[in-house]
Amino acid sequence: MWTGLKGLVDKNKVTWIGGRGRFEGPTTIRIALNGEDGAPGGGAGGERVVTARDVIIATGSRVKSLPGLVPDGRRIITSDDVTTKADLPKSIAIVGAGAVGSEFASFFHDLGVAVTLLEYLPGIVPLEDRDLSQALERSFSRRGMKVMTNARFDAASVKVSDDGVTLTVGPEGGPATELKVEQLLVATGRAPNTEDLGLETTKVELERGFVKVDGWMHTAQEHVYAIGDAIGGLMLAHVAAHEGIVAAHEIAGEGPEPIDYDHQPRATYTHPQVASIGLTEQQCTERGIAIKKGVFNFAAVAKAVIVGETEGFAKVIADAATDEVLGVHLFGPAVTDLIAEAALGMTLEATAWEIGAATHPHPTLAEVVGEAAMAVAGRQINS
Repeated sequence: MWTGLKGLVDKNKVTWIGGRGRFEGPTTIRIALNGEDGAPGGGAGGERVVTARDVIIATGSRVKSLPGLVPDGRRIITSDDVTTKADLPKSIAIVGAGAVGSEFASFFHDLGVAVTLLEYLPGIVPLEDRDLSQALERSFSRRGMKVMTNARFDAASVKVSDDGVTLTVGPEGGPATELKVEQLLVATGRAPNTEDLGLETTKVELERGFVKVDGWMHTAQEHVYAIGDAIGGLMLAHVAAHEGIVAAHEIAGEGPEPIDYDHQPRATYTHPQVASIGLTEQQCTERGIAIKKGVFNFAAVAKAVIVGETEGFAKVIADAATDEVLGVHLFGPAVTDLIAEAALGMTLEATAWEIGAATHPHPTLAEVVGEAAMAVAGRQINS
């Protein structure tokens, strides 16, 4: 995929410079060029200084660990290590059950690895609607994974040996037991790559290491923008791409709409999949929004029966007064594709009735969205 992106850069006559750059003032970048061996920014390739009217910071992020847990790439590993190694452990404990931790838990289980998933918070995929979180946890447990929420352990209890890792872990307020696994995967989030950029020579502001921006991706420094993981938030590839589009249109003077993070879809590639957009039911309660909701199960969808994937449901949340869709939450087969319909509907400020009234071809998995939207008014057909 990287070579495809490089091809697009070349096709559009964009100058590509390999090296490490640092700001020297708001619109000047000094680059330590890569050497002939491709080694990044060691100065072996000399230096180059570029200036521009506008600059976009898109330096991404890196995996981070917990204090006291030092990944060694063999016994204590990160998601980066998983994607570059071919060996498969017999057992693994995963610390952190957000999207990344849950995805790798599902992945390793499908490959026959004994999986223990540990989450500090009360539910896995904690940013999702509680119904989705609980459904995924039940699914994992039924499949034979060990899931512990409210998990507590002391990093000092983690012992690494030639044949594996041991740690003492237990639920908050409950008894702790010793857990022994071949590998420990740390999936506790990502840190922004904003150090050593020379930002002190600009007015760019940071908050917990992330670049502060507004809805048009402006930083506090005029003509300097920032996008992607460097600014935090959802930290998803498609969201970063949309932020880049907003920044580019703003630089071009085309007056784009500011990015609305409530309208950015989220996709988690577990089995079954999780996908969502908009507000959760809990967020609506916190904001004092009166809602109505509709839920429809995949078990009643013919295509789900045909493909043998009937676990899961669609949940549509609408404003009780206006019927405008506030959130769509999906759990089941191919829902990371189905969420695009909800994204379009919410961009167009659709009501639940309008989504339900749109004809959904039969038999398709997409019918679950239409039925859930009709269920908001109690008018679902196939139940």
